Amino acid sequence: MGASHSTPQQEEKVFTPDTSLHFSEDVVNQLSDHQASPDIPHDRQLTIDAHIRSRIEAELDRLHQEEERVREEIERALEKENLDRERGMAGEESASDDVSSAGSVKSSAALMGDLEELRQKIEKYHARQDSEELSDVRAKGREVASCYRSHATTPLDCWKAVEDFKASVAEVEQRYLNSLR
Repeated sequence: MGASHSTPQQEEKVFTPDTSLHFSEDVVNQLSDHQASPDIPHDRQLTIDAHIRSRIEAELDRLHQEEERVREEIERALEKENLDRERGMAGEESASDDVSSAGSVKSSAALMGDLEELRQKIEKYHARQDSEELSDVRAKGREVASCYRSHATTPLDCWKAVEDFKASVAEVEQRYLNSLR
């Protein structure tokens, strides 16, 4: 704390040579330019930047490789854990034969097959819903609804629209039953 006060201030000492020194104009200009701008020369700065960039890229590559290695280890550990769990559950299933098949445990491959089969059934259902036959039934249903709205006091005047709707529904039902055979 008090060290700065207890040490005497040193004064600047200047040494004057006994012989005169002479420097060339180029040396004096270079020293004055360098003293005026203490920046690193452009070529040197580019070299330093390139070196730093290469070190950063090398470190990033190393970190990406390490991350990939850790991810692979985690995936292997999880896969092993899941397989062990499936084997354990399948072993419990075979040990208790009185359990119904609805509670049985399936492997991942069997579950993926079941999911694909279910996905195909859903796509088939949506394709059937979008078919022309059902769009015709929907159109006739809208005709019945609009007829009832326009003849609110005399709904019996809509008998023709209702009969057309019933006929289109019966036709779609018949085609569906024929497709099942």
